[in-house]
Amino acid sequence: MNQEFWSALDCVLDKSEIVIDRPIGSSHPRYPNVIYKVNYGYLKNTQSMDGGGIDVWLGTGERKIVGIICTIDSIKCDSEIKLLIGCSEKEIDYIYKFHNEYQYMKGILIRR
Repeated sequence: MNQEFWSALDCVLDKSEIVIDRPIGSSHPRYPNVIYKVNYGYLKNTQSMDGGGIDVWLGTGERKIVGIICTIDSIKCDSEIKLLIGCSEKEIDYIYKFHNEYQYMKGILIRR
């Protein structure tokens, strides 16, 4: 069953264009002190829980999904998944900490 889940995600990724709207070095639109150290964006023409595209973290490696982060935001009262594409161990560590650094946002890492 797990392989079918990852294959379904691969299918969505294969059909989608990655849009990076928060490149490395940019700041979060609502929290300017939060600086991105890994490219962050979304898959064009997809839909996530928040009505936007499926979120992605795009690492420096091959365009392959290496895991997902499932997040919960207790301020917005929402949850999402974020695809980790081509991320190294160092990048995964940063992303995990990014989603767990603040009191109101928590994330769990699921590796492929």
